[in-house]
Amino acid sequence: MFQPSNHSQDASSSALMQVDPKENSIVVRDEMQNGRFPQAQTILYNSKKLQEDLHVLGMKIKHHEDNIKFLKSHKNKLDDSILDLQVTLGKYHSSTMPNNENDAHYSNQSEDETMEQILQHEKSGAGILCRLKMSHGTQISHLSFTNDVLGVVATLGKVDDDNLGRLFSEYLGVETMLAIVCKTYEGVKALETYDKEGQINKDSGLHGLGASNGKELDGRFLVFCLENLRHESQKPYCGEFVVDDPQRRLDLLKPKLPNGECPPGFIGFAVNMINVEFTNLFYLTGSGYGLRETLFYNLFSRLQVYKTREDMVLALPCISDGAISLDGGMMKGTGIFSLGNRNNVDVRFPKLSVTSTLPDNYIDTEKQLKETKWKREKMLEDMKREQALLDAAKQSFERKKEEFVKFLAQSSAYASQVMI
Repeated sequence: MFQPSNHSQDASSSALMQVDPKENSIVVRDEMQNGRFPQAQTILYNSKKLQEDLHVLGMKIKHHEDNIKFLKSHKNKLDDSILDLQVTLGKYHSSTMPNNENDAHYSNQSEDETMEQILQHEKSGAGILCRLKMSHGTQISHLSFTNDVLGVVATLGKVDDDNLGRLFSEYLGVETMLAIVCKTYEGVKALETYDKEGQINKDSGLHGLGASNGKELDGRFLVFCLENLRHESQKPYCGEFVVDDPQRRLDLLKPKLPNGECPPGFIGFAVNMINVEFTNLFYLTGSGYGLRETLFYNLFSRLQVYKTREDMVLALPCISDGAISLDGGMMKGTGIFSLGNRNNVDVRFPKLSVTSTLPDNYIDTEKQLKETKWKREKMLEDMKREQALLDAAKQSFERKKEEFVKFLAQSSAYASQVMI
């Protein structure tokens, strides 16, 4: 079934190469000359038998090594499938209850609460825009300077778990959470205009709206222009999507340790843990990119999420774009650690409601996840059994090699006596 591996061939061949055919022929010739041919024939037979035994054991070692390699490859594929299915079902955590009484008010973040948090920043661009939306409702899309606005970053995504919402908002920071997202540069220009001297026109755009409501816009505000996210560090994701995923999550390569295994505790990528509202899910820029592969890929890139800080630290060799852990660990980039207590950012992504969490094929996906986990367990049992057989074959090979070396020494000593 399998061809011998180089390692095993080297192991078995190293012993076989110690046999010198000329030496054996000398023994046979001398034995024949002295009338001791039967004894010489026995030496040759035993030598050939030992070589054949070593060859068979070497083939067994190769067979079990190939089996383990095959099983490990399939186990890794099952690991990837399990991670993808867990992301689809929103099973990112084992427990996300508040750590203490001070954290209790952070549970069950809703869309209304997110909106209230934004409105607390009443003199920000996001605060003014959201107040306009509350007062004008759907008519906001017909206003000249807002018809190209998709919304505020904090309102464009939801999370399945409130703890993730806290971590993501802390990672991005308040300024980014309050950033306004426009489809094109025309929308950016409409938010703020300038006079001939280059000074901001306080009577138009968001500045004019804020002044008319007694909430004059204070300081700078961040705006993302989706069609212009083309810089090398901001370019959209151009790869494939997870097959049959209604959320069109990105098919990113899972991190791998030097041994080829996925790091323990790895949960997924932050960009795929954001749920995009159905109304925006199929929005595409003029270049054909959606919200996840433009805005959220720009914000998170390949930020990895782990269960614990310990898991995150063990995975350092395969972290390229930062990582966070569910217990508060945070890396902003390769070699950039964020230490200390958590910062409670007051604007967070809302949590999905129970009904919106369940996809149409939830039961089938749940069943598929259980079956995949069962296959993985069976694969681990097969790997364990093959490893035991491999260890036994290696031990037998070593014993047989020692026997062969001892035989060669005895044959050499006998040949020396005969030649005297």
